[in-house]
Amino acid sequence: MANLRRALLFTIPRILNSSNGTSVATSTLPSHNLYRPLTGTFSRFITSNEASSPNNIDLSNEESKRRLFNRLIYRSKQRGYLELDLVLGKWVEEHIQSMDENGIKSLVHVLDLENPDLWKWLTGQEQPPDAIITNPVFSAVREKVMNNLDKHASPETRAVPGKPWVRGWDDIKRGRDAPIAGNQ
Repeated sequence: MANLRRALLFTIPRILNSSNGTSVATSTLPSHNLYRPLTGTFSRFITSNEASSPNNIDLSNEESKRRLFNRLIYRSKQRGYLELDLVLGKWVEEHIQSMDENGIKSLVHVLDLENPDLWKWLTGQEQPPDAIITNPVFSAVREKVMNNLDKHASPETRAVPGKPWVRGWDDIKRGRDAPIAGNQ
C-alpha cells in the first residue's frame, strides 16, 4: 500500500509536468514536495501515537473517549500473537468502559510490552519484573489467565518456571518423558 502511494506521488506530478511540454528528466520538482502530501495527509493513519503515549490520554468528551477506547481495543486484539489477541482483547473489551485515566495509562503500559515476554509473564513461565507486577491491569489479566489455566489445563502440560510449555498437540512425537495426559 505504501509503495502504491509513493508511486502515485512520484508519477502524477511527472505526468502533469510532461504534459506541459517539459520532460520527465528535466523536471525540477523539489523532492521534499513529493513527500509533503504523504506525511501531511496520511500521517494520522501511518503513525498514530495518541494511544501509545500515556501523556496524550484525553477523556474530556465522548468522541475522544470513544476513539481512544476503539484504538486500545484494536491494539489489544491485533497484536500478532493469537493467544494474546484472544486473552487481552477479551479482557480489554470487558473492562475498558469502567477504567479511569490511571487504568488507561496502566493498560497502555501493558500494551507496549513485547509479546513473547508478556505471554511468558502472564502464564507463569517466567517471573515478571517488579514494575510489571505492580501494574493493576497486568495483575488483573494475569489473575484471569491463571484461573483459566487452573480450571482447564492439565497439570502435566503446565510450564515449570523457567522452562517452556509442553505442547499438547505434539503427541505424535511423544517420548518417554512426555506427559501422559494433556490438552490433546
